[in-house]
Amino acid sequence: MKTRIIVAVFVFVWISLLSRVFYLSVHSNRYYEKLSTENTIKTEHIAPVRGEILDRNFKPLAINKLGFKIEIVPHLNTKKAQSRLREIIGKIADLLPFLDETKLYKNYVHADSHYNHHDIAVVDFVSYEDILPVYSKLNLIDGIKVSPAPKRYYPYQKVAAHIIGYTAKSNQKEIDADPVLKLTGIVGKSGLEKRYNRYLQGIPGERTVQMNALNEEVSVLQTKKPIENRNLVLNIDMRLQRYITKLMQDRAGAVIVMGLDGEILSAGSYPEYNPNTFVSGISSKKWKALINDLDMPFTNKIVNGLYPPGSTIKPPIGLIYLDHGISQWWYVTCSGSMKLGNRNFRCWKSWGHGKTDINKAIRESCDDYFYKGSLKVGIAAISSGLKRFGFGGKTGIDLPNEFIGTVPDRAWKRQRYNEPWYIGETLNTSIGQGSLLVTPIQIAQDTALIAGGKLPVPRLARMIDGNLTKPVFKDVLTPEEKALLPIIRKAMVQVCNHPNGTATKHITSKIRIAGKTGTAQVIGISQATKKRLKENEMAYYTRSHAWLTTYGPVRRPKYVVTVLIEHGGHGASAAGEIVSRIYDKLLELKYIKR
Repeated sequence: MKTRIIVAVFVFVWISLLSRVFYLSVHSNRYYEKLSTENTIKTEHIAPVRGEILDRNFKPLAINKLGFKIEIVPHLNTKKAQSRLREIIGKIADLLPFLDETKLYKNYVHADSHYNHHDIAVVDFVSYEDILPVYSKLNLIDGIKVSPAPKRYYPYQKVAAHIIGYTAKSNQKEIDADPVLKLTGIVGKSGLEKRYNRYLQGIPGERTVQMNALNEEVSVLQTKKPIENRNLVLNIDMRLQRYITKLMQDRAGAVIVMGLDGEILSAGSYPEYNPNTFVSGISSKKWKALINDLDMPFTNKIVNGLYPPGSTIKPPIGLIYLDHGISQWWYVTCSGSMKLGNRNFRCWKSWGHGKTDINKAIRESCDDYFYKGSLKVGIAAISSGLKRFGFGGKTGIDLPNEFIGTVPDRAWKRQRYNEPWYIGETLNTSIGQGSLLVTPIQIAQDTALIAGGKLPVPRLARMIDGNLTKPVFKDVLTPEEKALLPIIRKAMVQVCNHPNGTATKHITSKIRIAGKTGTAQVIGISQATKKRLKENEMAYYTRSHAWLTTYGPVRRPKYVVTVLIEHGGHGASAAGEIVSRIYDKLLELKYIKR
């Protein structure tokens, strides 16, 4: 019996040992084979080259300058390796004397850690011309790696800066949201560079290599090329854009030239800034000067500037009046002011316009007509109509962070201020003042609506991945409103052509155009003020903003030109000459035929 037990135990032990041997040698073979493969096979991701941005004639607006980055192996920031680190940095500085040796050392120390096993970039970019004479000598230095590193460059400097935008180093939050940035290290921060960042940056490639025990490359097993150089072609014509930049020299504001289908030929926010200063990092001194400038050069006023529209809002409000039962023959007798409660609501023309219907009210910008019309129609109808026409919402332009502005009404005021709505606020809204705020692109879009009958979605991109972008329209007008449009258009034609039109004296274009002027106050005027100061008598930053929005040619409208001059005073006198020259340039460039 004892013998049997001993034999059984002996057999059990041997079976257990044999089972374990079988498991380790056969069953676990796949696991250890995979582990071995992972130790000898290395997959590297290949960073894609960022695509360029081009104008409609394929002139480069954002390109990649060829250069190189210099990296040093990690873990040299120790007592034992410090001398070697200093030696390597010294050799780099000797070959490239324009580099700051102290800065190279700080760059390395800042990035080095026990957890980092990647080479550390001490120089992000050295131009091809600078590195070519010493390239072979740099490669002979043990412990460094020289590899291609393109740098974003904007050849037109300030021109179109706000729409093109700029790139800069990506932060950790951006890298977490988009792993590709861990490879490229660069991301679009504003403008089209940001809006189309995913497209422009491309898709990384892969390179699978076999390594030996010394971590040396033995052979390349597989290569998958990155998807890169995906160019973005714009509707912008840089000939026109540069011309307008010269016209707007020493002025602050915005200019938009847009087709009735939403195609933007030119869009500028002024003053401009040089995006090249952001690519490698801007100094705190320059940054403070930029953001503290009262003319706000860093703000994209096309989509982020909020302004009272002044009288440019009168054509769409006139259409709302007509659609809500006010006859085109209805008139008021403007005496220069209207009494409401204990307040006088003044017309800009202190002696009044006399008998005024809608045609004359738009042509000569009579405030009294719109005051009295708003009392008949009410703020609810005005507010809902303006929202339907595109105000108080995004236009859909392909730029990031577009502001929507404000279209006030009773609900808005109650929600924002917890206060009731007053009739006087309706009157102010009717002439584009008070709490009503718009962006220049909204005014341009609304002008296109009146000229063409449909609300176009503005677009800067012309060609993406070789495919032309298509116009997108919003059919926001009712059949009744479309039938009433000729009344508004006729009045806008007279604004620029009738002897009494508010813009006629300042329009010199070879093209017959239609439009609407606007003078938007930026400060309130006391009721006690008997005689208003002239705009040129006021301090600069208290002067009104000057608007002039137009479309042309009159017979077959093709383009909208909207100009805003900050603190320019009267719309026509400040912007009339600029608008006229832009239409003449469109004629010269053959966008318009006489």
